[in-house]
Amino acid sequence: MDGMTATPAPPRALLPLWAALLAAGLAALVMDLAYPETAIWLLAFPATALLLLALIGRRFGGALLVGLVYGILFFGLLVSWTSRYLGPVPWAALSVVEGVLTAFALVPIALAYRWLPRAFPGTAGRLLGLPTVVAALWVGRELFVGSWPYGGFPWARLGMSQAESPLAAVSSWIGVSGLSFLMVLVVAMLIEVVRLRTWRRPLHLIAPAALVVVLLFTPLFPTSSSGSMRIAAVQGNGPTGYFDDREPFAVIQAQTEATAPLYGEDVDLLVWPEGALDGDPFQIDALARRMTLIANRIDAPLLANAATGRDDRYFNTSMLWESDGTATQLHDKRHPVPFGEYVPDRAFFNALAPDLIGLIQREYTPGSNPPVVDVDGVRVGLAICFDVIYDDVIWQGLNSGAEVLVFQTNNADFRGTDENLQQLAFARMRAIETGRSVVNVSTVGTSQVIRSDGSTVTSLNADEAGAMLEDVELRSGLTAGVVLGPWVQAILLWGGLGALLVGWWRARRR
Repeated sequence: MDGMTATPAPPRALLPLWAALLAAGLAALVMDLAYPETAIWLLAFPATALLLLALIGRRFGGALLVGLVYGILFFGLLVSWTSRYLGPVPWAALSVVEGVLTAFALVPIALAYRWLPRAFPGTAGRLLGLPTVVAALWVGRELFVGSWPYGGFPWARLGMSQAESPLAAVSSWIGVSGLSFLMVLVVAMLIEVVRLRTWRRPLHLIAPAALVVVLLFTPLFPTSSSGSMRIAAVQGNGPTGYFDDREPFAVIQAQTEATAPLYGEDVDLLVWPEGALDGDPFQIDALARRMTLIANRIDAPLLANAATGRDDRYFNTSMLWESDGTATQLHDKRHPVPFGEYVPDRAFFNALAPDLIGLIQREYTPGSNPPVVDVDGVRVGLAICFDVIYDDVIWQGLNSGAEVLVFQTNNADFRGTDENLQQLAFARMRAIETGRSVVNVSTVGTSQVIRSDGSTVTSLNADEAGAMLEDVELRSGLTAGVVLGPWVQAILLWGGLGALLVGWWRARRR
């Protein structure tokens, strides 16, 4: 018609539903291979492409079904270690819950592929606008699944798959979420280049080519060396699993024996892992005396961890135990694991699985004290076990002046699985993102000291007792990833949703 611009017809699904479901299943399989133990980081890109192709043109119901196939299968593969001791029920429950949440959070991406080409039909809208919104909505999905319900489970963010890749350095500029955004953006751009058949026009390849260059060749954000601290970290390999048979004080005895070779060495800080004590040293004098003896023999404070009770509440607590037998600096785990360290809505879930819920007798309370301790004027940032995957804990430690990061964990319930390797990869990403050295110490391994560039200084093998002693570099100054990270997340989350609503409104008007 005269004076009017032709509007594209509502897009049809790129793949028939059966093919889309196969593509979603294949995407889940390939994506799992991008994470440890296999850790072929490059596979994150074709996995992302397969999932996006399966979503293109789908209506709500079809997109939801595609998301369910991808989400349940992906999480079922990634967290299969949850079945190591407790059997298939917790593993299936976690996989289904996370898969359902993922499915609903993928629907906006499918809607973006339906609405935005009609709202902004020009080439720029298809090659730049649509991929940008799709990538922002992907990050929004990660933030949603990583924060809800019960604090969320941010274990499977796309950027976290890149711990061994040259792309990891990008996180030091825009955070892990920013890295996820750029990875999806380059994939979504290339998909549109192929769909529009514009690869013959070199100008249309400039943006994705520039993104590839940025991803591959961005250097680490610079931080400043501020000295070193001689840190000893001990992996006792004691009976710290939930179902391990143990004699009284067997755990601290294992830690003591593995620490003994360090006596007489020059040490500034001794670190024991999460769960390295058999009880609360503030309530059990024998534990307190042993810790005081160790601190005096090492001639350095002992950073230990135990379940503690205060004011009729229980906490997962890291404490800096001094040679005089006092411990005034405490940090309580910020995000206790639901159904592991406490049971939300206990009455409801107890009615569903009383035998499993009955195993969890103690209810841990989330901590509120800062994740940092001061060791002779050096601020040490902390994260206890799964807290390593929560941005707020890491960022607060850095903003409190941490010059080095110490992560304490207990992986005994997941011996022989990928869990420890996945968590270790996340610790490596934190070193790169924050520009800080990381001491990651486990009860049963693998424990490592990691440089601020992500390279390994030293390591202890799994299922072996041992000790690491290193001059760990201290660094000061905040990376852009730490400073801008919260802003990047907020802009991508609300910007993606806002752009989707604008696209819906314009598509309806056109």
